Amino acid sequence: MMNLSGRLLALLLLFVASGAQAQKFGWVDSEFIMAKMPEYAKAQSELNLISDTWQKEIEAQRKDLEKLHRNYQAEEVVLTEAMKKKRQDEILKKEQDIKLYQNKQFGYEGQLFKKRQELNKPVQDKVFEAVEKVAKKKQLAVLFDKSGDLTMLYTNPAHDYTEFVLEELGLGAEDRNQPGPKGTVKTVAPPKTPVDPNFESDSGASESIVTPKAATKPARSPKKGAK
Repeated sequence: MMNLSGRLLALLLLFVASGAQAQKFGWVDSEFIMAKMPEYAKAQSELNLISDTWQKEIEAQRKDLEKLHRNYQAEEVVLTEAMKKKRQDEILKKEQDIKLYQNKQFGYEGQLFKKRQELNKPVQDKVFEAVEKVAKKKQLAVLFDKSGDLTMLYTNPAHDYTEFVLEELGLGAEDRNQPGPKGTVKTVAPPKTPVDPNFESDSGASESIVTPKAATKPARSPKKGAK
């Protein structure tokens, strides 16, 4: 992923140096994009198969080493010093061979690392081309990679152009980057403002305040026997 991140950073600097609109920027998630690509999934499956094959070879070598250890321990009492030295050297060489093979296959810049670069490069190139097209179409001066080495402490979804890149690759979702449904517009009548009865309008006529009618209580009938 470092290769793609470096290329995206180079694209960022290119747009800044070319005097593009500095106020327009965005970010993408390259790992999310690549995870959506069938060719990337195929590359990962091939890498897993190769890795499993090499791992099984290492396990088989370790079993041979354990066998050498067991045989030496079982026969040590009957071996001469010269024979012991020979067996020990054989065991030591086997251990070194296993470590060398493991580093060769799985170590830094080993065969798995090189194979990953080889298989991922076409996918990364495709993503980079799509990112470049989106950046030009949207007139972006800066486009960061959220999954790259650059630490992004906060990302505003409003500046997320990941889905646009997926659309450029033909992998966009139909429910993304679409305008939201229009809601029902409700009209609310403004409340009436009470008017001071002593206030005179421009016409000179006084305006009265409208008040709700008070509820009238029924008259109470006198109690029987009252005088």
